[in-house]
Amino acid sequence: MLELSGDEAVSAEQLDSQVQKAQEQLLQLKRQQEQIEKQKRELEELSRRQAELEDGRTEMADKLTRALVVLEREAYSAQNRLEQIRATRESFSQHLELIEAIDPRSWNPSDLHKELSRALSTVDDARTEYSEQRSRLQVAGATGGDAALPDVAADVYGSNDGRSFGQWLQIGLALTLPLILFGAVALAIFFWMASK
Repeated sequence: MLELSGDEAVSAEQLDSQVQKAQEQLLQLKRQQEQIEKQKRELEELSRRQAELEDGRTEMADKLTRALVVLEREAYSAQNRLEQIRATRESFSQHLELIEAIDPRSWNPSDLHKELSRALSTVDDARTEYSEQRSRLQVAGATGGDAALPDVAADVYGSNDGRSFGQWLQIGLALTLPLILFGAVALAIFFWMASK
């Protein structure tokens, strides 16, 4: 910048002017450096925010997708429970109508045993249906807490296990059926052998 020839002496004014120019250039370079550093910081912040956006989008898309699957399953399960509750309610209403329709005063005294058997059968069917539906609802979690259905009282004419006469009859038949079949086969073999 500063060229001095051998004999020429630069005047003090020229030297001051050149120093001032150099300082202005230096100041301008510092401003440019500050501006570039500011742009660099802004770009780094922008890059950081873009990375934060991508991470947040990925995280929330994953969480929302999983949550939607869980909610879909819950909605399906709730729909099933609701349908089961509706079906149970309808069944209970039908049984209640049948039970309320029982009127011993209108029975013919000559058919008392028949009418009583029919009425007891109606009550027993209602009790069985109630127990089955109550168990299904409890397993499905359709009722809980304060809304739980009351337990079935033991059958008045049933045993300590709460089984009805009809249930005991079925159990007895199931237990004796193999014995009856074995006896029938033995008789058939006996008669077949005797006929020879």
